[in-house]
Amino acid sequence: MILKKNQKLKIATILPYKENYTFIKASAASLWVSEFFKKSKYKKKNIIYGHTKSNDYLSKNYKNINLKNLKSKLKSTTNEYAEKLTKELTNNNFDIVEIHNRPQLLFKLTNKIKSKFIFYFHNDPLSMKGSKSVKERLKILENVEKIIFVSEWVRERFFVEIDQKLKTKTEVVYPSVNKQKKIKKEKNIIFVGRLNYSKGYDIFKDAVVKILNNFPTWKAYSLGDEDRRNIYINHPNHKELGFVNHKKTLNILNRSEIAVVPSRWEEPFGRTSLEATSRGCATIISNRGGLRETTSSAIVLKKLNSNELYIEIKKLITKSKKRKIIQELGRKNIKHLISENTKIIDQIRESCASFFKINFNKKKLKIINLYNQGQKLNHRLFNISLGKKFTNGFVRNGHDVLEISDRDFLRNNKSFSLIPNKNNFQTFLIDTFKNYNPDIVFFGHTKNIELNTFDAFKSINKNIILSQWNEDPVMPSLNYSKQNISNIKLYSNFVDHNFITTDPSILNKTINKNNFNFFFVPVDKNIESFEVYKMKPQNDLFYAMSHGVNRATLKEGIEDERINFLDKLVKKIPNIKYDFYGFANKQPIWGNDFNNALINSKMGLNLSRGKPTKYYSSNRIASIMGNGLLTFIDEKVQMKDFFNKNEIIFYKNINDLADKIKFYSKNDQIRIKIARNGKKKYFKLFNETKITKYFLDISLGNKTSLF
Repeated sequence: MILKKNQKLKIATILPYKENYTFIKASAASLWVSEFFKKSKYKKKNIIYGHTKSNDYLSKNYKNINLKNLKSKLKSTTNEYAEKLTKELTNNNFDIVEIHNRPQLLFKLTNKIKSKFIFYFHNDPLSMKGSKSVKERLKILENVEKIIFVSEWVRERFFVEIDQKLKTKTEVVYPSVNKQKKIKKEKNIIFVGRLNYSKGYDIFKDAVVKILNNFPTWKAYSLGDEDRRNIYINHPNHKELGFVNHKKTLNILNRSEIAVVPSRWEEPFGRTSLEATSRGCATIISNRGGLRETTSSAIVLKKLNSNELYIEIKKLITKSKKRKIIQELGRKNIKHLISENTKIIDQIRESCASFFKINFNKKKLKIINLYNQGQKLNHRLFNISLGKKFTNGFVRNGHDVLEISDRDFLRNNKSFSLIPNKNNFQTFLIDTFKNYNPDIVFFGHTKNIELNTFDAFKSINKNIILSQWNEDPVMPSLNYSKQNISNIKLYSNFVDHNFITTDPSILNKTINKNNFNFFFVPVDKNIESFEVYKMKPQNDLFYAMSHGVNRATLKEGIEDERINFLDKLVKKIPNIKYDFYGFANKQPIWGNDFNNALINSKMGLNLSRGKPTKYYSSNRIASIMGNGLLTFIDEKVQMKDFFNKNEIIFYKNINDLADKIKFYSKNDQIRIKIARNGKKKYFKLFNETKITKYFLDISLGNKTSLF
């Protein structure tokens, strides 16, 4: 799978809330983010989030999360930060969310956000909250698509007591720099970092004082600060510059001959060493943490003490040719370039993205199609089953389909208490998924899939695409719709795409998601196979409803506004031959009985439950229009976007409908022509092959349009 060329990933980058994303006080994670951002091909769609007090941000795409009066609040800062980020991430619907250095924040966000997650470790995982234990680190692996470490040393720390095979989910991407031009050097020795014992400042102190005494033409500078100072250098040729911003630090390195990084602390990487060598400094480092990974040209101290450091500095001063060679090697042969490593990061992002382009002509997809096949109902719904039409469409598009009937499985696999066992169904789904290894799971009208089953799917195949469909009305004002909306909402945050037979703007507002897509109920050449306009039906007008979802018989006490409408209609045109089912003591009909009744009428009424709503129509429209009956529909449904008056009959109100039924019942030639045109247009626009191709195009990120 490859990312579509014109697809732009939307990326959210989350910094620790104490991280200064500013020119003055930028630390390692901020520098990492800002530098890779500048070279990324996705920078226009990348927003960086953090909490920074000043406003001199390192890049314009930074958005500050305001956390006021932290000390006075009872709520933890992490929780408040997570809550505000959740709102931001939900509103922007990012493809990738990247979290730096805060495992606890990762755990809070992955529970609420559907995006793919990448986690970055800039420090020792064994010293960080949320990753100290094996259990915590395994949890991180489970919740992300990828973990990126700033050095191999950091990665090895993460995998202490963890199976090395799991490294496949991780990458090492080093902090990086740009190549620099050669600049005239000055006789300066530089120390950059905290002025404390862990950074080896005492080692530097003892060595550099001795050097400055023996080589008076040289000078030394210390760049950094320390809250609890107990190490001071007192020498006329040494100067402490205090905290120096990153840009100024680089300028000082440009002019300096020698840089020293004598850390006792296990450096996760050691950015100072990389920057010093890339700026042409002859650099001396300790053999701690990830320092050895920063450069291949640095001098590594065999023993970490002041005498050893003094000896190595002295060699560099007295052997100027050797010093120049080391400086040029460092400047020219940089191990970690921003341009190269940015490409690696973008490739990782692409591999983690949920939308991919697959060439239909070259790729045969494997699709699980999960829906209710109606075995309990003796397959009486075969002629109105969308699930079956979808299977036919997928197959005719050249793909492989495995059908699963959720309700039939539960009915046929009950526990000893005769209660359907959902746990057994989840196990069945996961095992089937492992064996079949689908590209897409496509399901409709179910609430029998547990949410952790989706997680299991994604842990098996990170590129799996999950799509749900629903053909029932989604009108918030209609009581009948409320349960339907609730069922859709249950999965809307966990699937990649939702397909509904109503204008999607309704659910986009109700559920506050942007992944709803409209589809038209398809016709199928093997199901809508009649041409009634060629026949001589005995009745004028056909209408059938179930009076409750898939009811076998009428039920007392169920109200339906359509009954009143039809009663009024019959009274207005009593001479019309009606064939109505599902009310007025006339039982619903199914299967072949439905077909026999349908083809014995000239015309069909497409009347749906609730107020006429943009684009909504049940599969009734496919049955009557697709089989060649002249079809009537309320103009407020806005089917004029698809059909014209020579293909379907639009009515304004019940009086208008009555008049048009009377007219077309007496004018067979006009009726036949419009009915034939309607069936032809329907099959052209919305056949099962085209609709399923549309589903797949949307699911796979291909440019497409339904009409």
